[in-house]
Amino acid sequence: MRKDVQPKTRLVVFQDSQTNRQYLIESTISTKDTVVYEGDGKEYPVIKVEVSSDTHPFYTGQQTFIQAAGRVDRFNKRYQRGQHSVETPEVEEVKEEATAEAETQED
Repeated sequence: MRKDVQPKTRLVVFQDSQTNRQYLIESTISTKDTVVYEGDGKEYPVIKVEVSSDTHPFYTGQQTFIQAAGRVDRFNKRYQRGQHSVETPEVEEVKEEATAEAETQED
């Protein structure tokens, strides 16, 4: 087996930029920034993230389904419009002509 194929891992602090909550995780990410971890008071490299489980709407229970509801409403409007639409005069004329032709062929 070849040596030094796998990347080196080290403990890294991932810090949520909105709440400043810190997570100490083993990672291969390299960074020059450091921070003192609140859990043990030692200094570790830090990666700042915009969203973590502390602020993500799915995990906090504040997830909204406005976008999905809007899609359903649009679908319902289209579907109802298709069922209850008023026919244009051109379509009615074509239907009348077809009915007239059918009647003359029957005679």
